[in-house]
Amino acid sequence: MYFNHVIEAVGHTPLVKLNKVTDGIKGTILAKVEYFNPGNSVKDRMAVRMLEDAEKAGLIQPGGTIIEGTSGNTGMGLALAAIAKGYKTVFVMSDKQSKEKQDILRAVGAEVVVCPVDVAPEDPRSYYSVARRLSQETPNSYYPNQYDNLSNAAAHYESTGPEIWNGTEGKITHYACGVGTGGTISGASKYLKEQNPAIVTVGLDTYGSVFKKYKETGIFDENEIYPYKTEGIGEDILPKNVDFDQIDLFIKVTDQDAALMTRRLAREEGLFVGWSCGSAVFGALEYAREHLKEDDTMVIVLPDHGTRYLGKIYNDDWMRAQGWL
Repeated sequence: MYFNHVIEAVGHTPLVKLNKVTDGIKGTILAKVEYFNPGNSVKDRMAVRMLEDAEKAGLIQPGGTIIEGTSGNTGMGLALAAIAKGYKTVFVMSDKQSKEKQDILRAVGAEVVVCPVDVAPEDPRSYYSVARRLSQETPNSYYPNQYDNLSNAAAHYESTGPEIWNGTEGKITHYACGVGTGGTISGASKYLKEQNPAIVTVGLDTYGSVFKKYKETGIFDENEIYPYKTEGIGEDILPKNVDFDQIDLFIKVTDQDAALMTRRLAREEGLFVGWSCGSAVFGALEYAREHLKEDDTMVIVLPDHGTRYLGKIYNDDWMRAQGWL
């Protein structure tokens, strides 16, 4: 058996039991390790789905250009799909994203445009605005808009959710996932709750993001928004892919706790993962300590790979400069 192109290798990532960082916690904690996807992240799943749905709908023609705002991983998934299908790619990122992410995208042939992070989403300089503008100015271009494109959640409803259910033989009781665009948590949670409505879905958020307060109060509070360092989770907008009905509760995790847990996963579990993976595990275990019982099974999605963060959380000098080591 062989694949005709690398994007056919997307999905079917392993569930790996966590053993050391879970000390003192009841129940079984499993990690869904998404860096086994060819682009080293969970975003490969929805990138391929968004592009295939766009082709079916006639939204992009042969030789066209894909233009997307990304924190890096969706860009990588789209870039691999574009190589397979013969498209050009332009990715717009905020300047808070790691240099590794920018370099990786350029390595797979993308043009990268970097925008300031400390501006409002509607500001013409924001990476949301710049991506939209470039797509309007570029002939035969497609702007997937991963935040509001429901093909994102559909990809996880059709792949991630069933993989988790089958991988645990239906024993999953708790599903934990970081929330950025919302596709991974909402799509997989919808599928899992259809199999067993008692499954508890825990969303992991970051300080500086609006999700937790919005879930609890229904209020979009701009006072919740301030700069934070963790990449890939939290938002200052409400993406259409975040289905709050599929998320039972949110837990916020600090940049420092996330970074230190990420390093622990590498050293204690052999899982060389990305920064938001530390957020997901730290927050999920905080919940598990209080709520999990012996026969419970929690699955935590680990979205990406540590190579994206070599200059930051895996760099001792950078960590010391933050006051975290």
